[in-house]
Amino acid sequence: MEAEAAKLIGAGLACTALIGAGIGIGNIFGSYLQGALRNPSAADGQWGRVLLGFALAEATGLFGLLVAFMLLFVF
Repeated sequence: MEAEAAKLIGAGLACTALIGAGIGIGNIFGSYLQGALRNPSAADGQWGRVLLGFALAEATGLFGLLVAFMLLFVF
């Protein structure tokens, strides 16, 4: 296997972190909506935690994308 092919395969595998980020964000907002519909008075107090969870899940995906770009263009 050539080095260029290995780089492309590695970059593609690094992009699977974006799948996990999408699933995580969907779970976060889905759970928030379930909780908000069950107890609307407590929904406002949980919004900060929803945004924190969103940011952490998105950061995981962005780190994976960064690794993929590093594999493609740096190494």
